[in-house]
Amino acid sequence: MVRAPEKAVEDQRTDVPPQSRTSWSRRTWSRRTWSPRTWTPRAWSRTAAPLGLLSLLPLAVFVFAAWNARLVRPGGDDWCFLPVVHDGGLAAMVGKFYLHDNGRIVNAVLVWAYARFGETGQQWFAPVSGVLVLALLWAFVGAFLHAVRARVPRGVPLLVASMVTALFLFGSPNTYKTFYWPAASVSHTLPPVFACAAAVPVLRATSRRGRFLALGAVVLAGVSLGLVSEETSVVAATVLACALLISGSVFPEARRRFLRLCCTAGIASIMIGTLILYTSPGASRRRERKHASTMFTPDSLLGALHGFAEITATVLTTWWYLGAVVVGVIVGVVTPGVVGRVPAARKYVPVLVAGVGALLVSGYVCTVITYPVFKHHVVSSTRLWNDYLLLYLLLLVFVGALAGQAARDRVPRTTPVLAAGGLLYAVVCVALTVSLAGLATTMQTHARDWDRQDRWMRGQAAAGAQVLPYKRLPQSRMTEPFRHGGKAKWPASCIATYYGVQHIEQAHKLP
Repeated sequence: MVRAPEKAVEDQRTDVPPQSRTSWSRRTWSRRTWSPRTWTPRAWSRTAAPLGLLSLLPLAVFVFAAWNARLVRPGGDDWCFLPVVHDGGLAAMVGKFYLHDNGRIVNAVLVWAYARFGETGQQWFAPVSGVLVLALLWAFVGAFLHAVRARVPRGVPLLVASMVTALFLFGSPNTYKTFYWPAASVSHTLPPVFACAAAVPVLRATSRRGRFLALGAVVLAGVSLGLVSEETSVVAATVLACALLISGSVFPEARRRFLRLCCTAGIASIMIGTLILYTSPGASRRRERKHASTMFTPDSLLGALHGFAEITATVLTTWWYLGAVVVGVIVGVVTPGVVGRVPAARKYVPVLVAGVGALLVSGYVCTVITYPVFKHHVVSSTRLWNDYLLLYLLLLVFVGALAGQAARDRVPRTTPVLAAGGLLYAVVCVALTVSLAGLATTMQTHARDWDRQDRWMRGQAAAGAQVLPYKRLPQSRMTEPFRHGGKAKWPASCIATYYGVQHIEQAHKLP
């Protein structure tokens, strides 16, 4: 048998008979890398290209929504925030929240960050915060796939993040308050995403220094969550507690101690932040105003249970949330598996049970917290759902990925599955676009009327008028003065301060 010179040199260097090496190589290939659908670089590139094209669909929806943000105008709490930031800056805003409103110090900082730019900040908030949500979810998905050692095409993290972002921001029954209204977004939309972002350094940490930095990030994020949103704090703490309960069967043994330490530190830091908020003068005043002492009465608990049941029914019947399942199926189909031994299906059961349990428990507790303030309107105040809605969407993606893996293992050809998934994916994006187009029409009408009234009121205030008529201009159930037949005045006094007059009175037509 004649061998090439290079092959002979290699044989001499390794001192292993060529037959043995060939046999070992075949065994290694069979055990580690062979599958009925072997993934070559060319196959990966063919898969990454359509995934990238699919990602463009929700990204196009986002661009359309961001363009409509130019139509945003102040309303509700904005009337009160803008004069405070204009006159007193950050210190005045923090003092207002900590001493008078609700104790949410970090919330006050976030409000100051956009309100310092006035109406322009209101309009730029949605696109900037949307990009931030997309970037953080993209990083979270990539870190999670890296942590579980999943071999996926390069377009998968962006595909998942873009669809989840689109559903989270634009799939709400009231997209205006979820995405466009900054006062609601900093309290209920951004905090769940910040909680996901805190997991990125934990999932990426490999060195001793990286683990220290990750632990510090968890502590900082936990305290910040406690000072920005009570509801998101409940969701995050519940998820971390459930993760601790199933850590023995889910966390890899080599990283189990570190991950348990991060979960414990996260819960403790959230409790510290919540304690600072709870003991603040602003939180005490809010509890007195909103009769929070009735939170644990039987009537309140039962009312919250009925409200959460209605919310659950609405969310479960919102068909375009199937987009999260679809993107999960696509990921499961195009993912060959996990490097090393693929865990048995029963390994996923604790994750699903813990995830659903965390969703139900935290969702109900969030409803209990908000019920004394909103009563039966807790069902229609859809922005409050966002604190646990992101967890719901991520669970749907996870379930879809498991279904996709099952289809990959059992269906002879996965092309029809991918084609059907891609079609439904596109249908969801089109539905979101149609919904946004309808909202854009009402926003355009509202912006035109608001600008007309604003110019007139500014002119009258400059001429020395101290009492100005104001016509209510509601937008997406935003709070306006003189509702309930003129009995509810808030935020009339804030509008008067905004224009520099003594007070405003109700008008029935535009000037």
